[in-house]
Amino acid sequence: MYEVVIKHGRTIKGEPLEIALQGDKIVRVASEIPEAATTIVDASGLYLSAGWIDDHVHCYEKMTLYYDSPDEIGVKKGVTTVIDAGTTGAENIGDFYPLAQAAQTNVYALLNISKWGIVAQDELADLSKVQEALVREALATYPEFIVGIKARMSKTVVGQNGIKPLELAKTIQGENRHLPLMVHIGSAPPTLAEVLARLETGDIMTHCFNGKTNGILDQETDQIKSFVWDAYRRGIIFDIGHGTDSFNFHVAEQALKEGLKATSISTDIYHRNRETGPVYDLATTMEKLYVVGYAWDEIIDRVTRVPAESFHLQGKGSLVEGYDADVTLFRLVAESKTLTDSNGETRVTDTVIQPVKTIIGGTIYDN
Repeated sequence: MYEVVIKHGRTIKGEPLEIALQGDKIVRVASEIPEAATTIVDASGLYLSAGWIDDHVHCYEKMTLYYDSPDEIGVKKGVTTVIDAGTTGAENIGDFYPLAQAAQTNVYALLNISKWGIVAQDELADLSKVQEALVREALATYPEFIVGIKARMSKTVVGQNGIKPLELAKTIQGENRHLPLMVHIGSAPPTLAEVLARLETGDIMTHCFNGKTNGILDQETDQIKSFVWDAYRRGIIFDIGHGTDSFNFHVAEQALKEGLKATSISTDIYHRNRETGPVYDLATTMEKLYVVGYAWDEIIDRVTRVPAESFHLQGKGSLVEGYDADVTLFRLVAESKTLTDSNGETRVTDTVIQPVKTIIGGTIYDN
């Protein structure tokens, strides 16, 4: 007898799917599981996927600039795992860690290369705050919690330092197990060309569809810049990172028209853009990619398997026997909804996605 069996579900492609859970693991995945279970979850009319992963959030509650509760943006929104994208650095990640461990949602962190993280908007304007020895110490102390490093490369963050902070980040990355590196792009300097020239296969560029002049779209020709294609083809991960000011419908639509698709879908969510928009939650960001033209199976893949692989989250991102018992149960509803991007432009979707139950480590939560 199993502890939990999720019955009568289906994949995003409509195929029948049932899942058995034992403790905090998936123990069977099949079109039908006839065996008895202590708890039966009736998923009639619902889709099942691996637990949704949001790989760019800000959820260290003690911060004053960008912060939120992990569970407000996680389990309550159908998201089983969040990755805090550099809110903290080596000097304060020790305060963040116990709060993250106390959450129902799985929480991981990218370590900001600046030792105090984002305590102010210009955390990389003073390069004395970038200390490789402190980064190495933090990685040794929290090897399971820290899954990568973060550098924000825009003029309000780096001040007069140009591309230098990214060069330091790449050095730190190379000397510390070549951890995944996420790089925030924004206004120049440094230029996007300078940033992408220094990134390697597997590095993550977040805010990929921002509407800024220094973004991927040439605003004179309305075409994707040629050097952006070079980066895309050599395996740079293009992450959405919607945020308050970093997702533009037209840029996303033009990129798709030319054949450039985001690699992963994330929110850059914190309390303000969750409460008053334009982000609200991961589901809303997923709806925006649907209205741009992505298929639902592509969208689900970009919030499950892809981020799990990008950040080496073993046991997550797929419905596979032996993997963690993290599952999102959701429905697609034919409903008209107006969606707003970071620049105030709107689109109307005819389908919304609604998480119904979130299962994390075998524990079932209603949405």
